[in-house]
Amino acid sequence: MNFLTIGHRGIMGVEPENTLRSFIAAEHAGLDLIELDLHLSKDGALVVMHDADVDRTTDGKGPIAEKTLDELRALDAGGGERIPVFEEVLDAVKSPLQAEIKDVAAARALAEVMHRRDLVSRVEVLSFHDEAIAEISRLVPGVRTALVASRYGTDVVERATAVGAAALVLNIRRLTLEIVERARKADLRIIGWVVNTQEHLRLVRALELDGATTDYPEIKRTGRFTA
Repeated sequence: MNFLTIGHRGIMGVEPENTLRSFIAAEHAGLDLIELDLHLSKDGALVVMHDADVDRTTDGKGPIAEKTLDELRALDAGGGERIPVFEEVLDAVKSPLQAEIKDVAAARALAEVMHRRDLVSRVEVLSFHDEAIAEISRLVPGVRTALVASRYGTDVVERATAVGAAALVLNIRRLTLEIVERARKADLRIIGWVVNTQEHLRLVRALELDGATTDYPEIKRTGRFTA
């Protein structure tokens, strides 16, 4: 498999994160996949946003779960962009997607969309939460999943295999050769995040990872030449 470059929340180093503008820019930049985050609104819409509340990335305040889709739509998500729902992203870009879910409820909502729109081949599902991966795997046979981890030890490999994940998406700052070797023995793919510097890109290449999640499209161009 070729080395993959994955746009983090689109290309959040350039455009407002998790917006249609960011996703379209990531696709135009030629990134291989686009990563995004999913939460449920108060009325059950699958909205694209990283945090559990809207404070950091919009001009509003409060938890997503306490707002209806209409209330969320009224917010500015950066540069006049609106908070998209997952289905809008599917229509706005053609790229393969990595959809990160925060909990079991989001897994169930995502499963409905994946069945309705036949997304098993296009969407890989990510989560920090083992139970969310187990749930989406139960609901969508054949779905590709990846366990995400920021603070972790070698047990992350056993966690991934226990829930049937095919890949690990790991904080590059904590990644060790021992963990890489354990993951390879378990036949797991490994993606490093967030890879925004040439130093981190060289580390990713030296460890022979399968790809890098990045905030900047330049990684796509330089990744081919970094040894």
